[in-house]
Amino acid sequence: MSKVRTRFAPSPTGFMHLGGLRTALYAYLYAKANGGDFILRIEDTDKERFVEGAIEVIYSSLKESGMDYDEGPDKGGNYGPYIQSERMDIYKKYALELIEKGGAYYCFCSKERLESLTDENGNRKYDKHCLKLSKEEVEKRIASGESYVIRQNIPEVGSSSYEDLIYGTITIDHSELEDNILIKSDGMPTYNFANVIDDHLMGITHVIRGTEYLSSTPKYNLMYDAFGWERPVYIHLPTIMKDATRKLSKRYGDANFDDFVSKGYLPQAIINYVALLGWSPKENIEKMTMEDMIRLFSLDGISKSPSIFDEVKLKWLNGEYIKALSDEEYFKVAEPFLQKSSVYGKYDSTLMLSLLKTRIETLGEIPEKLEFLNEFTDYNTALFCHKKMKTDEALSLQVLPLVLNAISNCEWTHDGLHDSLIGLATEKGYKNGQVLYPTRIALTGKESTPGGAIEMCLLLGKEESIRRINHSISLLKAKLGE
Repeated sequence: MSKVRTRFAPSPTGFMHLGGLRTALYAYLYAKANGGDFILRIEDTDKERFVEGAIEVIYSSLKESGMDYDEGPDKGGNYGPYIQSERMDIYKKYALELIEKGGAYYCFCSKERLESLTDENGNRKYDKHCLKLSKEEVEKRIASGESYVIRQNIPEVGSSSYEDLIYGTITIDHSELEDNILIKSDGMPTYNFANVIDDHLMGITHVIRGTEYLSSTPKYNLMYDAFGWERPVYIHLPTIMKDATRKLSKRYGDANFDDFVSKGYLPQAIINYVALLGWSPKENIEKMTMEDMIRLFSLDGISKSPSIFDEVKLKWLNGEYIKALSDEEYFKVAEPFLQKSSVYGKYDSTLMLSLLKTRIETLGEIPEKLEFLNEFTDYNTALFCHKKMKTDEALSLQVLPLVLNAISNCEWTHDGLHDSLIGLATEKGYKNGQVLYPTRIALTGKESTPGGAIEMCLLLGKEESIRRINHSISLLKAKLGE
């Protein structure tokens, strides 16, 4: 068998949608798991949908995701150019050859005539009108400058079958297919034509794409057969759903890679989760490096059923990735999100980030988690009531003046604060939580914080800690009428 060659052939129409990213990933994993090559090709022949800068987004998304393609527009290779708009002469040559072989024909029908072919249900199907034109008439009309397209010549009877490695035998009646346009009136090829020519000339052995192409693949096979070329192996992937009834759709802005990165998801966590949307590794593990995925990847684990995109699970997985980062890696990726916080520069950045590392699932949570540091105003003193800690407002009002005295005279380090507060609890006969819990509430006015009383003291500093505890004592006195 020849060396496996797969490709990812996106259109530069915007951001990298997670569905496209999964297609790229499975093509990459299949190639690498089988010692093959992974090729990037840009399909930019639809100029109306072209988005400036989208090609660079494709490059950066694949790079951030860890998919190092072997050949591509920015890398070169033996089968270029790898951008379709730079291959126009190639498409013209093969379009003319397909006409000679009877697999395509010129069509001169006007827009008005095409619109008249609509049936009572609004369906439109070309009637092969121009297939009947003689060669002489075709040449005469072309010479006169008449506008034309080139259409595929689909047999009117019979059916076509092929084997898909996921879905098995697929058979489509020719009556369900239409003589689609292969070359548009402006000379640009359509996807239907260019992808066949490029896949063959670039030696693509395995075509991996979504199930939306299951029913149109026979059209491509008819061209392979007309040219006398070997068909590639087909691997169609199950749909990714937004929920039980709706597809995850680029059209509606759902789930693009850059959006998730900007929200604080790590690229390696995103690519890991995307791998699990339709594939289950044999070892039944969820957190995987790219090397793990290459080692474990096989078509046996790909489901035929649609998968539902679950951001809750992605968030959990991302949290696991954040925890696993070295401190150096974590500070590097977390710092830009800390800079968006209103408290950036006011407190120790390293300490703030250290406290949050095991308490966040996305880096985007950092500003929100630190907001309590920004300002400290009146709050509901009912927060001091905690059944498990056996604390209430009255107890807290007894404890906090003692805490204030203890921390005012201790060494302002973790050990110094710890020894002082725990020593206070022991000396006065309180449980540790009856001292530490009211202290944390008094320092923050929040039910949940990214650290305990000692960490909050260190983060706020001595002067601010004392100020906040004094303010909390005043609130309790006002509430209890003292």
